[in-house]
Amino acid sequence: MPPIDSSKSRRSSNKPNKKGKNRAFSSPEEIEAQLEELKLKEAEDEETSSDDEESSSDDEKSTSDDSNSGDSSDEEEESEKKAKGVSSLIADEIENPNRFPKKLDTSEKVELTRREREELERQRKLQERDRLIAEGKTEESKADLERLALIRARREQEAAKRKEEQNRKAAEAAANKKTAARVASTTKK
Repeated sequence: MPPIDSSKSRRSSNKPNKKGKNRAFSSPEEIEAQLEELKLKEAEDEETSSDDEESSSDDEKSTSDDSNSGDSSDEEEESEKKAKGVSSLIADEIENPNRFPKKLDTSEKVELTRREREELERQRKLQERDRLIAEGKTEESKADLERLALIRARREQEAAKRKEEQNRKAAEAAANKKTAARVASTTKK
């Protein structure tokens, strides 16, 4: 069997693989340079617009009659500044959204789903129920406490009976020893 040539594929050799043919990647340095250029352009635009605003404000102060004609020229400048067509929808700076993490606004209240709300409410009810049981305010806990009181009383009575029985047996044993000692002492004499 002849070795498989990696340059040949199942396709005919006349059809080249075109995947990734026109892809061009820019390096981070190129992206930073482009951003700096955009910032410089914006700074220049802001300087020129601030100069225009200052000169127009001086003109308005000097003559109020000429302001009518100045307003129309201002409107023309504003319409020139506004982007036309689709470019108005596209931001001036196009950045990679994955480059810098977005900051989340934590001041907004997060709205929970129905299931999450139900789960939180169920947990709150369980905690409240446990608290009431611990305080002895529920019917179940009252019944349990009464039952426990009866059990304690019964155990105390049983403990007292056992102690009394032990004392009685100890007294009988002592009495038996005395009688046995008397019998032994009388038989020795």
